[in-house]
Amino acid sequence: MRDFPSCSGENGVQVANSPSSTAGKTAQNLVICIYRCRIRGKTCLITVTWTKSLMGQCVTIGVDDSCNTSLCKVEIKPWLFTKRKGSKNLSNISVFWDLSSAKFGSSPEPLGGFYVCVVVDKEMTLLLGDMRKEAFKKTNAAPSSSLGAVIMAKREHVFGKRTFETKAQFSNDGKTHDLVIECDVSVSDPCLVVLVDGKVLMKVKRVHWKFRGNDTMVVDRISVEVIWDVHSWFFGLPSSPGHAVFMFRTCQQPVEKTWSFSQQVPTSSKSQSVGFSLVLYAWKNE
Repeated sequence: MRDFPSCSGENGVQVANSPSSTAGKTAQNLVICIYRCRIRGKTCLITVTWTKSLMGQCVTIGVDDSCNTSLCKVEIKPWLFTKRKGSKNLSNISVFWDLSSAKFGSSPEPLGGFYVCVVVDKEMTLLLGDMRKEAFKKTNAAPSSSLGAVIMAKREHVFGKRTFETKAQFSNDGKTHDLVIECDVSVSDPCLVVLVDGKVLMKVKRVHWKFRGNDTMVVDRISVEVIWDVHSWFFGLPSSPGHAVFMFRTCQQPVEKTWSFSQQVPTSSKSQSVGFSLVLYAWKNE
């Protein structure tokens, strides 16, 4: 999470320690999701990292307390060398997974046919995937007595020539939406368009001159601030075109003009008003 963007100024977005174009697509093929939960009365973070390489798929689950002290970390290594289902217990925190029937698209994150879950003190703290019945049967876990884990942030790399697609859930109890970013940099007057479920919710004209900025759209009656930096699409070196960066951040209150995004656990009611952040690194395929 240290390489998530930090933004400052009224219309500016700066990328701190973002992946370079020389990193190679092996390093770029990853999705990181961070969830906030309560474990034994304390606020904790669960980080799930999906990666894809020539060796196969891999997922890492880490549980950290509010002081960034690791409570549990499990790495399910590339499936060429390991079982696609299993479990591991560390400090009374258990991780269960069944990826034997998982279905994938272009992303390292599976589309369905799987479960990955974290069980603490026999309670289901985090459950990912569509095989919920199988997960509860395997773990013998009870539903969480609290609200369970809530997604805070997601980082993903997307690839395309003119369109860049992903899925996003802007509220924890909301539906999953198809999110598409369109921008044709080859035309003389390029336009940046953001679509949600096929509907245009944001359009930036003359983006060649407005290559950094921010705007707001509404999804599921929630305000979503969109921050973009597409400078590298227009002014990057031909040998190293780089990537654009987009952040989608849900807000329950007016957004301050100067802010930063970090892995710190929200503690105040004001900070908790920011519900979810999605960071996309958009790489153009030639």
